[in-house]
Amino acid sequence: MKKVLYVSYDGMTDPLGQSQVIPYLCGLSQKGYKITLLSFEKKERLQKLSAHIHSILDGAGIRWETRLFSKRPPLLAKLYDTWCMKKAVRHLHREENFDFIHCRSYVAAGAGLQMSKRYKIPFLFDMRGFWVDERVDNGQWDLKNPLFRMFYRYYKKKEKAYFKEARHIISLTWKGKEELENKYAVPGDKITVIPCCVDLDHFNYKKITEEEKNSKKAQLNIVPGDVIISYLGSLGGWYLVREMLDFFAELKKALPRAKILFITQDIPGLIYRSAAESNVGTESIIVQPASRNEVPLYLSLSDYSIFFIKDAYSKRASSPTKQGEIMAMGIPLICNDIGDTGKIIEASGAGLLVKEFNVSGYQKIIDQLQSLREINKEHIRLAAFDYYDLQKGIKEYSTVYKSIAG
Repeated sequence: MKKVLYVSYDGMTDPLGQSQVIPYLCGLSQKGYKITLLSFEKKERLQKLSAHIHSILDGAGIRWETRLFSKRPPLLAKLYDTWCMKKAVRHLHREENFDFIHCRSYVAAGAGLQMSKRYKIPFLFDMRGFWVDERVDNGQWDLKNPLFRMFYRYYKKKEKAYFKEARHIISLTWKGKEELENKYAVPGDKITVIPCCVDLDHFNYKKITEEEKNSKKAQLNIVPGDVIISYLGSLGGWYLVREMLDFFAELKKALPRAKILFITQDIPGLIYRSAAESNVGTESIIVQPASRNEVPLYLSLSDYSIFFIKDAYSKRASSPTKQGEIMAMGIPLICNDIGDTGKIIEASGAGLLVKEFNVSGYQKIIDQLQSLREINKEHIRLAAFDYYDLQKGIKEYSTVYKSIAG
């Protein structure tokens, strides 16, 4: 069996780890790869979910090694975690003698590059987006600050090394692949596009009964005649909460019985502050935290689902996980064009694209809502199979693995 070390700075106890790492690795383990997984976990989540994640990974024959994710002080914490990661990778390689290293995003790629140079073993750069530019685009790194400017230059230099030295690169989007080829001169045959895939068996509206939906509606005070538009996932950062609530305020004028359901683990304060600024009453807002197992049921209450993402250079490589999950549930989408999102919506007919974040742009969508109501749920779900099928994603990864390790 070929031995693979998968390195992730994201935790497996985080929702993203559970949806975008573990399912892939379980599938790859079944294809005959002996996988060791190194991840950095938030202490409180690890204490709560460690046994659950261990049961999944142990059952798949995957060895799971964890280190704690450091939060403070912010920049020094990341440097410390990077040092811990490289140390752990060296230690694990001495134990296992890996055939190659699969590095999820930029922090992990630093460890992969070091191992590649020191031990002459290849690494796969699973880039997950233009991480350095994301830090600037979302305001985390203000380049007017000399310290952040130093970090930016340092990581941009490292980025070029990752692109050059990686045996292969995974891009989430075709737009990201084009950027790698055109701006960074990466050969096209060195890049494979694999979007954020979805467990289409887990996200399946056919598995949810009317009794289950009616029970949840009663619990959330949703009554016959209410129109539900949902938002799934974390808030703030890239996600334009104020603009989504501005859209909803316009929607309420056309559909007074509309309610917006936020399925999120985030504290509701940001939602209610933005709602007040958008003149949306709290009686029209439902905030509901949900575990991964509960998400399909809450999504099934939706007539539509919405997400608006800040448009920036770095988002060309962005593949919102929520898009595939929502489409798998047969729910029509209202969103903007980020990464390959617009291309997929237009090709599949699974929703409508907002072109302008203003009253005129919102009204154009509201005027077309009837056309969304007429879309067959199964049509949307089948489109999810075309773009986001987890089994296709595992097959693509397996092909890449074979090209690296033989």
